[in-house]
Amino acid sequence: MSIRIRWTYAFVDRPAERFERACAFWTAVTDTRLSELRGEKDEFVTLLPEGADACVKAQGVAEGNGGAHLDFCVEDMPGFVRAALELGAETVAPHDGWTVLRSPAGQLFCAVPWHGESVRPPVVSGSRLDQVCVDIPPSAYDTEVAFWSGLLPEWTARPGSLPEFHVVAPPPGLPIRILLQRLDEERPVSAHLDLACGPDIDAVRTRHERLGATLVAAHSHWTVLRDPAGGLYCLTGRDPETGGLRTGGDGQRFVV
Repeated sequence: MSIRIRWTYAFVDRPAERFERACAFWTAVTDTRLSELRGEKDEFVTLLPEGADACVKAQGVAEGNGGAHLDFCVEDMPGFVRAALELGAETVAPHDGWTVLRSPAGQLFCAVPWHGESVRPPVVSGSRLDQVCVDIPPSAYDTEVAFWSGLLPEWTARPGSLPEFHVVAPPPGLPIRILLQRLDEERPVSAHLDLACGPDIDAVRTRHERLGATLVAAHSHWTVLRDPAGGLYCLTGRDPETGGLRTGGDGQRFVV
Protein backbone atom coordinates (compact mmCIF):
# COMPACT_ATOMS: atom_id res chain seq x y z
CA MET A 1 0.00 0.00 0.00
CA SER A 2 1.45 3.37 -0.99
CA ILE A 3 1.47 6.18 1.57
CA ARG A 4 0.51 9.57 0.21
CA ILE A 5 2.96 12.37 0.95
CA ARG A 6 0.88 15.43 1.83
CA TRP A 7 3.70 18.01 2.14
CA THR A 8 7.48 18.24 2.16
CA TYR A 9 10.06 20.33 4.01
CA ALA A 10 13.68 20.99 3.10
CA PHE A 11 15.88 21.25 6.17
CA VAL A 12 18.91 23.56 6.29
CA ASP A 13 21.27 21.71 8.66
CA ARG A 14 24.15 23.84 9.94
CA PRO A 15 26.60 23.67 12.87
CA ALA A 16 25.04 24.98 16.07
CA GLU A 17 27.72 27.65 16.50
CA ARG A 18 26.80 29.10 13.08
CA PHE A 19 23.07 28.52 13.32
CA GLU A 20 22.13 32.16 13.82
CA ARG A 21 24.23 33.16 10.81
CA ALA A 22 22.56 30.50 8.68
CA CYS A 23 19.07 31.57 9.73
CA ALA A 24 19.76 35.22 8.91
CA PHE A 25 20.99 34.29 5.43
CA TRP A 26 18.25 31.83 4.50
CA THR A 27 15.41 34.01 5.72
CA ALA A 28 16.77 36.81 3.51
CA VAL A 29 17.14 34.46 0.53
CA THR A 30 13.61 33.08 0.87
CA ASP A 31 11.90 36.30 2.07
CA THR A 32 10.70 34.63 5.26
CA ARG A 33 10.74 35.25 9.00
CA LEU A 34 11.70 32.86 11.78
CA SER A 35 9.24 31.03 13.98
CA GLU A 36 9.95 30.60 17.66
CA LEU A 37 12.84 28.26 18.40
CA ARG A 38 11.92 24.78 19.60
CA GLY A 39 13.61 21.57 20.64
CA GLU A 40 15.50 20.63 23.78
CA LYS A 41 18.37 22.93 22.80
CA ASP A 42 16.39 25.45 20.72
CA GLU A 43 17.87 23.73 17.68
CA PHE A 44 14.83 23.83 15.36
CA VAL A 45 13.15 26.73 13.60
CA THR A 46 10.71 27.17 10.69
CA LEU A 47 11.12 29.78 7.95
CA LEU A 48 7.68 31.37 7.64
CA PRO A 49 6.59 32.97 4.34
CA GLU A 50 3.89 35.59 4.09
CA GLY A 51 0.56 34.31 2.79
CA ALA A 52 1.69 30.72 2.17
CA ASP A 53 2.68 27.58 4.04
CA ALA A 54 6.26 27.01 5.12
CA CYS A 55 8.36 24.40 3.32
CA VAL A 56 11.83 25.19 4.71
CA LYS A 57 13.12 24.61 8.23
CA ALA A 58 16.55 24.91 9.82
CA GLN A 59 18.38 22.87 12.43
CA GLY A 60 21.50 23.51 14.45
CA VAL A 61 23.52 20.30 14.54
CA ALA A 62 26.04 19.41 17.24
CA GLU A 63 28.41 17.42 15.05
CA GLY A 64 29.75 17.78 11.52
CA ASN A 65 29.29 20.54 8.99
CA GLY A 66 25.59 20.00 8.43
CA GLY A 67 24.01 19.73 5.00
CA ALA A 68 20.34 19.14 4.25
CA HIS A 69 17.59 16.59 4.70
CA LEU A 70 13.91 16.09 3.91
CA ASP A 71 10.85 15.86 6.12
CA PHE A 72 7.89 13.98 4.66
CA CYS A 73 4.50 14.98 6.07
CA VAL A 74 2.06 12.07 6.13
CA GLU A 75 -1.22 11.14 7.77
CA ASP A 76 -0.29 7.47 8.22
CA MET A 77 3.01 7.77 10.05
CA PRO A 78 3.32 4.10 11.09
CA GLY A 79 2.53 3.02 7.54
CA PHE A 80 5.17 5.31 6.04
CA VAL A 81 7.83 4.20 8.51
CA ARG A 82 6.96 0.55 7.90
CA ALA A 83 7.21 1.03 4.11
CA ALA A 84 10.60 2.73 4.47
CA LEU A 85 11.96 -0.07 6.66
CA GLU A 86 10.73 -2.74 4.25
CA LEU A 87 12.65 -0.99 1.46
CA GLY A 88 15.90 -0.97 3.41
CA ALA A 89 15.80 2.12 5.62
CA GLU A 90 16.79 2.06 9.28
CA THR A 91 15.20 3.80 12.24
CA VAL A 92 17.61 6.30 13.80
CA ALA A 93 15.43 7.88 16.48
CA PRO A 94 11.73 7.31 17.18
CA HIS A 95 10.16 10.34 18.87
CA ASP A 96 6.69 11.09 20.15
CA GLY A 97 4.85 11.86 16.91
CA TRP A 98 7.77 11.79 14.46
CA THR A 99 10.61 9.50 13.42
CA VAL A 100 14.15 9.99 12.13
CA LEU A 101 15.15 7.42 9.49
CA ARG A 102 18.23 6.63 7.42
CA SER A 103 18.17 5.55 3.77
CA PRO A 104 20.20 2.52 2.63
CA ALA A 105 23.11 4.81 1.64
CA GLY A 106 22.92 6.67 4.96
CA GLN A 107 20.93 9.81 4.13
CA LEU A 108 18.80 11.00 7.06
CA PHE A 109 15.14 11.92 6.55
CA CYS A 110 12.12 12.29 8.79
CA ALA A 111 8.51 11.18 8.88
CA VAL A 112 6.38 13.90 10.48
CA PRO A 113 2.64 14.60 10.83
CA TRP A 114 0.78 16.61 8.21
CA HIS A 115 -0.81 19.75 9.64
CA GLY A 116 -2.83 20.79 6.60
CA GLU A 117 -0.07 22.58 4.66
CA SER A 118 -1.13 23.11 1.04
CA VAL A 119 -0.14 26.58 -0.24
CA ARG A 120 3.30 26.69 -1.83
CA PRO A 121 5.44 29.83 -1.30
CA PRO A 122 6.00 31.94 -4.41
CA VAL A 123 9.16 32.55 -6.41
CA VAL A 124 11.33 35.10 -4.57
CA SER A 125 13.54 37.53 -6.52
CA GLY A 126 13.82 35.14 -9.46
CA SER A 127 14.52 31.95 -7.52
CA ARG A 128 12.84 29.25 -5.47
CA LEU A 129 14.37 26.82 -2.99
CA ASP A 130 12.74 23.66 -4.30
CA GLN A 131 15.17 20.74 -4.27
CA VAL A 132 17.29 18.58 -1.99
CA CYS A 133 20.16 16.94 -3.86
CA VAL A 134 21.44 13.70 -2.31
CA ASP A 135 25.10 13.13 -3.20
CA ILE A 136 25.69 9.37 -3.33
CA PRO A 137 28.88 7.29 -3.65
CA PRO A 138 28.94 5.10 -6.79
CA SER A 139 28.70 1.82 -4.85
CA ALA A 140 25.34 2.85 -3.30
CA TYR A 141 23.78 4.77 -6.20
CA ASP A 142 21.60 2.06 -7.77
CA THR A 143 20.32 0.93 -4.38
CA GLU A 144 19.48 4.51 -3.42
CA VAL A 145 17.63 5.15 -6.70
CA ALA A 146 15.58 2.01 -6.12
CA PHE A 147 14.84 3.03 -2.52
CA TRP A 148 13.53 6.52 -3.25
CA SER A 149 11.60 5.37 -6.30
CA GLY A 150 9.96 2.63 -4.24
CA LEU A 151 9.23 4.81 -1.22
CA LEU A 152 7.55 7.52 -3.31
CA PRO A 153 5.49 5.63 -5.93
CA GLU A 154 3.17 8.58 -6.58
CA TRP A 155 6.18 10.73 -7.51
CA THR A 156 7.84 10.64 -10.93
CA ALA A 157 11.24 8.96 -10.87
CA ARG A 158 13.25 9.28 -14.08
CA PRO A 159 16.84 9.53 -15.30
CA GLY A 160 18.23 13.05 -15.42
CA SER A 161 19.70 14.78 -18.44
CA LEU A 162 23.18 13.54 -17.46
CA PRO A 163 23.92 9.92 -16.53
CA GLU A 164 24.94 10.83 -12.99
CA PHE A 165 21.53 12.32 -12.16
CA HIS A 166 18.18 10.74 -11.28
CA VAL A 167 15.17 12.97 -10.60
CA VAL A 168 12.39 12.12 -8.14
CA ALA A 169 9.75 14.79 -8.77
CA PRO A 170 6.63 15.17 -6.61
CA PRO A 171 3.05 15.53 -7.82
CA PRO A 172 1.91 19.11 -8.57
CA GLY A 173 1.54 21.24 -5.46
CA LEU A 174 4.26 19.73 -3.32
CA PRO A 175 7.11 22.20 -2.81
CA ILE A 176 10.32 20.11 -2.59
CA ARG A 177 11.72 17.61 -5.07
CA ILE A 178 14.69 15.22 -4.88
CA LEU A 179 17.73 14.97 -7.12
CA LEU A 180 19.93 11.89 -6.72
CA GLN A 181 23.52 12.52 -7.85
CA ARG A 182 26.13 9.83 -8.34
CA LEU A 183 29.51 11.03 -7.13
CA ASP A 184 32.82 10.26 -8.82
CA GLU A 185 34.38 9.01 -5.60
CA GLU A 186 33.58 6.79 -2.66
CA ARG A 187 32.75 8.96 0.32
CA PRO A 188 29.86 9.17 2.80
CA VAL A 189 26.50 10.23 1.46
CA SER A 190 25.57 13.89 1.97
CA ALA A 191 22.92 16.32 0.77
CA HIS A 192 22.68 19.97 -0.22
CA LEU A 193 20.01 22.48 -1.21
CA ASP A 194 19.28 23.59 -4.78
CA LEU A 195 17.42 26.67 -5.95
CA ALA A 196 15.75 26.95 -9.35
CA CYS A 197 16.66 30.26 -10.99
CA GLY A 198 15.73 29.93 -14.67
CA PRO A 199 17.93 32.09 -16.89
CA ASP A 200 18.75 34.51 -14.05
CA ILE A 201 21.48 32.56 -12.25
CA ASP A 202 23.94 35.46 -12.45
CA ALA A 203 21.43 37.94 -11.04
CA VAL A 204 20.49 35.55 -8.23
CA ARG A 205 24.16 34.87 -7.54
CA THR A 206 24.84 38.61 -7.22
CA ARG A 207 21.99 38.96 -4.73
CA HIS A 208 23.21 36.00 -2.68
CA GLU A 209 26.75 37.35 -2.61
CA ARG A 210 25.42 40.67 -1.29
CA LEU A 211 23.76 38.66 1.48
CA GLY A 212 27.06 36.98 2.40
CA ALA A 213 27.43 33.93 0.14
CA THR A 214 30.71 33.19 -1.60
CA LEU A 215 31.33 31.63 -5.01
CA VAL A 216 32.76 28.10 -5.09
CA ALA A 217 32.37 27.10 -8.76
CA ALA A 218 30.49 28.37 -11.81
CA HIS A 219 29.41 25.78 -14.39
CA SER A 220 27.47 26.16 -17.61
CA HIS A 221 24.01 25.72 -16.10
CA TRP A 222 24.53 25.70 -12.35
CA THR A 223 26.61 27.59 -9.80
CA VAL A 224 27.93 26.33 -6.47
CA LEU A 225 27.92 28.79 -3.55
CA ARG A 226 28.81 28.63 0.13
CA ASP A 227 26.49 30.32 2.60
CA PRO A 228 27.80 32.40 5.55
CA ALA A 229 27.49 29.34 7.82
CA GLY A 230 29.78 27.29 5.58
CA GLY A 231 27.13 25.18 3.84
CA LEU A 232 27.35 24.43 0.13
CA TYR A 233 24.30 24.86 -2.12
CA CYS A 234 23.57 25.31 -5.83
CA LEU A 235 21.77 27.75 -8.09
CA THR A 236 20.42 25.87 -11.11
CA GLY A 237 18.97 26.83 -14.47
CA ARG A 238 15.69 25.00 -13.88
CA ASP A 239 12.39 26.83 -14.23
CA PRO A 240 11.51 28.23 -10.76
CA GLU A 241 7.77 27.89 -11.45
CA THR A 242 7.77 24.24 -12.52
CA GLY A 243 11.12 22.96 -11.25
CA GLY A 244 11.67 21.31 -14.61
CA LEU A 245 14.37 21.65 -17.21
CA ARG A 246 14.45 24.40 -19.78
CA THR A 247 15.26 24.01 -23.45
CA GLY A 248 17.60 26.55 -24.98
CA GLY A 249 17.10 28.11 -28.36
CA ASP A 250 19.51 25.57 -29.82
CA GLY A 251 17.47 22.71 -28.38
CA GLN A 252 20.00 21.98 -25.65
CA ARG A 253 18.60 20.60 -22.41
CA PHE A 254 19.76 22.43 -19.32
CA VAL A 255 20.58 20.02 -16.50
CA VAL A 256 19.66 19.70 -12.83
